[in-house]
This record gives sequence, structure tokens and C-alpha cells, in this order.
Amino acid sequence: MRLPRASPAAAYTASVTALAMVPGDRMPMYGIEHVSMLLALLVITVLAITWARRSGLTQRAKRTLAITGWLYLLLSIGWSIWDFLPANFTIDQSLPVHLSDVLRIITALALITRSPTLISITYYWGLTLNLQSLVTPDLNYITHPEIEFVSYWLFHTLALLAPLVLIFGFGFRPTWKSLAVAFGSLLLWAGASAVVNALTGANYGYLAHAPAGPSLLDVMGGWPFYLVVAGTMILVVWSLMTLPWTLLQRRNPAPMFGSRGIMRLADRQQTRLPGEPLRS
Repeated sequence: MRLPRASPAAAYTASVTALAMVPGDRMPMYGIEHVSMLLALLVITVLAITWARRSGLTQRAKRTLAITGWLYLLLSIGWSIWDFLPANFTIDQSLPVHLSDVLRIITALALITRSPTLISITYYWGLTLNLQSLVTPDLNYITHPEIEFVSYWLFHTLALLAPLVLIFGFGFRPTWKSLAVAFGSLLLWAGASAVVNALTGANYGYLAHAPAGPSLLDVMGGWPFYLVVAGTMILVVWSLMTLPWTLLQRRNPAPMFGSRGIMRLADRQQTRLPGEPLRS
């Protein structure tokens, strides 16, 4: 006996329901959507770093970075406009004050300009604070689950991928000045976000209270104690992220990139992977 075939609309509804993509719900942590995106991120990261190491920082690679940065910037601006539409706007979510909102703009400009200051912020913010959004995502489906899902993973993935490619692919090296720039910028963002929270009653940056879902903040104590713990942990982790580059500099010196001594740029001819061709 042949079973009746479900209509495309019914199949679509069933798939969305199975993935819990319904307005008012949230993406389940380490559910099928979460794990699938993490696996895709891993594959994309390996391919992107391999491409950067093999190509080197050629004019063609610079154009690719700039085009990617402009597209990222336009998408970020478009998403902010989308958030401000009356049907989507909420005072506690839509203002472009989230750390990820600021990081998107900084990352896009870093790809376009390759500014040592912006690359520094992208490296430290993107590989730690942004990484938490990928490992323990706090994704609430508000009005358009599919769009919100795609935008969440697209923006956070690019914010992670960009510093990995710039640092481990093209050979930019952070310094202790890089850390100072990134941490100072973080304090400026936190101060501005705290003012916005006080004026609106929102919780941007989780500076007013911990998020509703599970996060790393749960093991750091209650508010405001977790802010001090988080700040201290960030400084320690960022120091550990800087130390290997300092030690590498002693063994394999690289010249400064830019005039302020914030970032170094290694000679990729001397640090190529086995099997990579020499580049002129």
C-alpha cells in the first residue's frame, strides 16, 4: 500500500518544527542546527586558512579581503536596518550596541583596510568573546526564524574566521600593544553599553544580568561579581594569546606592520607549510 506523499508546504512546516525554528522559541544548544553549523565552521576554517597560507598577501588576496569586508559591512548595515523595522524592533535587542554588532563593523573594516589597530581588536574579541556566542549560542527566534538563524551564524562565523585567516593564514602577529588596544577598546564598549542599559532598561553585553540560557557566566557568580571575574579572565586569556607570538618573535623575528608598533607581519616565505610553493 502506497503512503500518501506529503505536500511541499507540509514537509517544510515539519522540517522547521523539527528544528525548533518557530517564533518565540530559541535554538537548542547542541541540537542538530548547532552541531551542524559547528562542523561546517570547522571545514570552512581549514579551507580558508589553507588558501591564505598558499596565496600569501598578494594584491589578489588583498582585493579578496577587501571585497569580503565590503560585503560584510553592507550585510551588517542591512541587518541593523532590518532590526529597526517596526515589526522587528525591540528596545532590548535591536539597538546596535551588542558586542557582536560593534565587532561586525570592526571586522569588516579590518578586512578592508588591514589596519593593525582593527586587526588587534578582531583577533582578541573575535577568538574569545565572539567564540562564546558560537559555543554557547543565545539565539532567540523572534519574528523570522530562518533569517535570524542564517544571519546569526553568518555574522558570528565571519567574525571568527577573519582573525584566524589574518593571523594564522597571512602571518599578522599580535604584540603586547595589540592586547592593550583590544582591552582598552573593550572597556570603552562596556562603558557605552552600560549607559545605554541604564537609559533603556536593556541588558546589552549582559552587563546588567546574566542571559536567560546557559552560558559561561553561570559559573562566575552572580551580578556584578561575574563582571570582575570575566574581566580578569579575559585579561589572562588574552595575555596567553599574546605570549606565543612574543616567544616566536625571538626565534623568528618579523618586522613591524604600520608605524605604531601594534602588529607585526611575518615573511610568509619563511613560515610556509610543507609543500607550499615559494611566492615572488
